[in-house]
Amino acid sequence: MIVKKLFDAGLKSEHAYTAAFASIGLSAASWFVSVKAEARGIERADRWGIFVGEWAPTFFALGLALANYERDNIITPEKFTERAYSSSTSDA
Repeated sequence: MIVKKLFDAGLKSEHAYTAAFASIGLSAASWFVSVKAEARGIERADRWGIFVGEWAPTFFALGLALANYERDNIITPEKFTERAYSSSTSDA
């Protein structure tokens, strides 16, 4: 249900995969910036890097769910014929 709503809103699996890879890069960048810019030590930088790094598996899982939804909803000639046949028989 959530995947269908996201798909209907225009979100595709490629978008989720891109967000996953971007969050990996953002995780490394946030760690480097935090370790250089903040005086609170490496522990805080580690926490920032881990926090942002945890987003990647979520985006990858969402990408897989969307990819499965996209694959299952591709209209092939066989599916088109089945839908046309089922709608014409339901009208009778």
